[in-house]
Amino acid sequence: MKSHAQVVVIGGGVVGCSVIYHLTKLGCKDVVLVERSELTSGSTWHAAGGFHTLNADTNMAALQGYTIGLYRELEKITGQSCSLHHVGGLTLAGTPERMDFLKSARAMHRHMGLDTELVTPEEIRKLSPITNTDGILGALYDPLDGHLDPSGTTHAYARAAQMQGAEIVLRCPVVETNPQADGSWQVVTEQGTIIAEHLVNAAGLWAREVGAMAGVYLPLHPMEHQYFATDDIAEVVNRGEELPHVMDPEGESYLRQEGNGLVIGFYEQNCVPWAVDGTSWDFGHELLDENLDRIGDSMEIAFRRYPVLAEAGIKTIINGPFTFAADGNPLVGPVPGIRNYWSACAVMAGFSQGGGVGLTLAEWMIEGEPSRDVFAMDVARFGDYCTPSYTRLKVRENYQKRFAVSYPNEELPAARPLDATPAYGIWQQQNAVFGSAYGMEHVNYFAAEDDEPYEIPSFRRSNAFDTVAQECLAVRNAVGINEVHNFGKYEVKGPGAYEYLDRIMAGRIPQVGRLSLNPMLSHKGKIIGDFTVAQLRENVFQVTASFGAQAYHMRWFEQHLPKAGVSLENVSKKRIGFQIAGPASRELMQRVTRTDVSNEAFPFLSIREIDVGQCQAIVQRVSYTGDRGYEIYVPVHHQVALYQILSEAGKDLNLRPFGMRAMMSLRLDKSFGSWMREYKPDYTPLETGLDRFVDYKKEVDFIGKEAALAEKENGVTRKLCTFIVEARDADVNAWEPIWFDGNVVGYVTSGGYSHYSQKSIAFGFLPVELIEEDRQVMIEILGEMIPATLYSEPLFDPKNQYLRS
Repeated sequence: MKSHAQVVVIGGGVVGCSVIYHLTKLGCKDVVLVERSELTSGSTWHAAGGFHTLNADTNMAALQGYTIGLYRELEKITGQSCSLHHVGGLTLAGTPERMDFLKSARAMHRHMGLDTELVTPEEIRKLSPITNTDGILGALYDPLDGHLDPSGTTHAYARAAQMQGAEIVLRCPVVETNPQADGSWQVVTEQGTIIAEHLVNAAGLWAREVGAMAGVYLPLHPMEHQYFATDDIAEVVNRGEELPHVMDPEGESYLRQEGNGLVIGFYEQNCVPWAVDGTSWDFGHELLDENLDRIGDSMEIAFRRYPVLAEAGIKTIINGPFTFAADGNPLVGPVPGIRNYWSACAVMAGFSQGGGVGLTLAEWMIEGEPSRDVFAMDVARFGDYCTPSYTRLKVRENYQKRFAVSYPNEELPAARPLDATPAYGIWQQQNAVFGSAYGMEHVNYFAAEDDEPYEIPSFRRSNAFDTVAQECLAVRNAVGINEVHNFGKYEVKGPGAYEYLDRIMAGRIPQVGRLSLNPMLSHKGKIIGDFTVAQLRENVFQVTASFGAQAYHMRWFEQHLPKAGVSLENVSKKRIGFQIAGPASRELMQRVTRTDVSNEAFPFLSIREIDVGQCQAIVQRVSYTGDRGYEIYVPVHHQVALYQILSEAGKDLNLRPFGMRAMMSLRLDKSFGSWMREYKPDYTPLETGLDRFVDYKKEVDFIGKEAALAEKENGVTRKLCTFIVEARDADVNAWEPIWFDGNVVGYVTSGGYSHYSQKSIAFGFLPVELIEEDRQVMIEILGEMIPATLYSEPLFDPKNQYLRS
């Protein structure tokens, strides 16, 4: 074994082998993989080996498509068979809600170029004659679905990597990982010590234990998973061609052909977390004790759905552990707060996602960033709120909902509430309906007094519709109050603070007492942040952005932080408060402070430190509602006092609380984009309209400047547009295809219903040659073609005259 390597990968499953293959493919040849036992010794060897492209995130689906397409290449390179079976797959729908879900997925696939189709019960029976379609409304058919040999595929990755220069060391348990002063890692194994410039944790079932060696907690947990294989079945033997996969979500099962029999697996409700106190180092090629009683209900449904199972003998029962993250997606990328330590873990669908995970990590390490937005599997999408107990509860919930319909307005209940502000109890008393982001509770809307505080999940307009309308109109006609705790907030100060922010932000850094809207770009000019930067005092800045991106943004901030002259603190949970917005907001603000808040003294985009009642507050004159408004920040222990001050003073002004549902409706009136919808690492400033906030002429060589200038010079092929949609009972959510002249020409990023303008709105990308005022297009919503009209001027205060007055 070498004494030094550029990259050391721990773990010899399909993911670890994919990582070393992609690293060597992209030119990093000095790579060593160390495996405690043999290749495939963890979850890989007992996997069912299925693969599919279906995923709610388009980039995850694209990476799954890449993974599936890679297997032929591996076979060609190595001569090692992956035993590919591209048989296609059916996802059944037994309810109208499931059919809406499949229609939504099919629409998303259109703009991705995936050739899926919706099929009828009759077509299902032709494709899979063993499937009983009683109660089935239809299905989604994907011709790319199939299965493979897990061992052969893993060895194909490994052999290809070795052919390109990688070294694989087997029977080499790691006992220590020690960080060095220069950012490298000392990896101590039973076969010796190796120094790694970069260390990748791809340890699968042992990822928690390997992470603990470095003081890292990764929010994942193993779950027991059962499937069984049958003896030969006459209907399978006599068919003459291989059956497609069939996924029956209502029955919580997946089925495929194996030889002349069938394999069927289950994601049962009565599921069991495995190795709660840690994975034993001695565990390896063993299986867990079978427990068919646990899947008895699901098996009963399966026997009805596939009657041939009733007479089939069971040949093999597999009960083995797989690791899951709290939301079911992998944990990939540089671990925040620790240098040169990478995660490639929690890849529960290794043969659908392993290739994409390896590609992503290799691009990130070698080129500095992935080629697409991978926030859905970025290890930094979670924060320190993810304790082991929280993770275990969310993993179990995710496992139970593996086959559940995923609604755009659904809030999952497990492990909640966790983080909450002091105002949580106040909102509970007002019949609030809560959501959660990054572990923190926030109000979605306030249910009517006699209604249950619960929003019914739906792809169509929900039971919250009328109440949210009232909240929106309260803001536009009087004044509303809403928490500002769901902004990520950072204090940057010190003699070098201005220069530091000027380097990492693409826009103008404001003077004392002012704030500016500022994109943050990657080196390739992609949008990685949408910030408000305010200079409170000389070289003391408050920087705000999305609450859910805290670890993501802190990782970037720290990577570029100078060694001296700047201090950085995440104050997201320390500095909270409320925003007030609406035409009466200035009157309310003036009632609670001695400071002059007239337009002349406190203009738009200003920041002040003032007294609000008995509280010392930081106040910014800005509001994401697009209305006249103020964001008022106080220390967390003063929040209740601040609420009482504002509530009492606003009674005769008809002050009304509003939630995130209203906020996201109100922003539509101004065509305001949203983080991870319109603004994300797939997009650039010129594509999204954020170029108006980029200071192309500032002298500092800000990160992404070269790419941004090149884009400005060369132009772009697509731009973000806003549409009025002739929707009926369902508004856009995201990823709906935009049609023009019979072709898919773009896609929706987000939208909804504007209760102020009483119009359905969509944001989406179009080719620049098609962009013109009143352009007529069609947007496919839940399988229906809905007319939409492009417009360019915001529906509310289009010239910002009212906002600035």
